[in-house]
Amino acid sequence: MTTPDPRPVVQIDIVSDVVCPWCIVGFRQLDQALKQENVLARLRWHPFELNPNMGADGQNLREHIAEKYGSTPEQSQQARDQLTALGAELGFAFNFTEESRIYNTFAAHQLLDWAEGQGRQHPLKLALFEVYFTQQRDVSDPEVLIAAVTTAGLDPDAARAALASGAHVQPVREKQQFWTSRGISGVPSMVFGGKYLLTGAQGTDTYAQMLQRCLAEAA
Repeated sequence: MTTPDPRPVVQIDIVSDVVCPWCIVGFRQLDQALKQENVLARLRWHPFELNPNMGADGQNLREHIAEKYGSTPEQSQQARDQLTALGAELGFAFNFTEESRIYNTFAAHQLLDWAEGQGRQHPLKLALFEVYFTQQRDVSDPEVLIAAVTTAGLDPDAARAALASGAHVQPVREKQQFWTSRGISGVPSMVFGGKYLLTGAQGTDTYAQMLQRCLAEAA
């Protein structure tokens, strides 16, 4: 008989996109805080598209950042260097190149919605971050997505069928609408215990304080 884990549990909802570098940074910082505070999270990932109108071929990442945010090449490089260093500290590899591209993520969100029903959403989300940022692969390509599904311990044929059926198109749209209607306009956005919102990658200490607050209230 397995002994139940005695650690306290906090519900954490994370609104995120798989092509958002601050989403994986924020999660890694949160993960450190959970370990530091000896707390378990009941984690749920929710869909957000940074670029819902992105075309099938994607776009060069530098071009995209310049167009969207008006960043100069120097600012773009500075941001990449900062993310790469932060990622390394947190045990995550960002492998940006001149050829790095940004892609449409709607199919990825459909598979994440499907994976939630299989109890494997979290491993798939982490696999997709790695596929995109570390392996620099196209997360709008169905075959790349199916490879991530397999990495996450899910059935590739069932995933293909779920994608082909379109069964998760409407649920993803509804979930996106739910969060944007509540004022979520940037990611990561983390909701702790159903009531406290933190946006952006806030750092391990801030997440630890929030966990302590949730536990104090629960007690």
